[in-house]
Amino acid sequence: MKQNQEPASPIPSKNQSFLEKVKVKAGLEDIFDARDITEVVFRTMRDVMTTDSSNRVSEELQGEQAVPSDNQMLQGDISQLWQDTNPIVALLSRMRPVLNIKDETFLFRIRQEGGLQRGVDPEVAVSAVFSATKDELSQQRIDEIANALPGKIRDIWKNA
Repeated sequence: MKQNQEPASPIPSKNQSFLEKVKVKAGLEDIFDARDITEVVFRTMRDVMTTDSSNRVSEELQGEQAVPSDNQMLQGDISQLWQDTNPIVALLSRMRPVLNIKDETFLFRIRQEGGLQRGVDPEVAVSAVFSATKDELSQQRIDEIANALPGKIRDIWKNA
């Protein structure tokens, strides 16, 4: 299977859970990989957004289950993936100004922090997270995020 090609899925995308969509579209081996890359992409997205904007996104993601599971490590809604799990980093990110992250820096962070398995292109993984996220947001939030993202990353967002 080519990197940019989605694997065939017997479940229509609209009926898949958030993390299952990320897993399938990125070509990841398991749901935990999907969760990990989603958290890194979300953290990087939050860094280029204002706190108010980030809060609005979080509000829209509340209540939507990331993946149905009995495994406590996977339970929770999508907004929990959006929130930073480190309380100190979460507090500091609310106090600091928006970071000016360039396209390549965005992708570098995904490569370095995402723990992607060999053969998974960071741009494909980012697109998978973006696509699943857009399915959960209003057009107003989609546009708001697009305006915060740098050039090439904005293009990936729009095409996801």
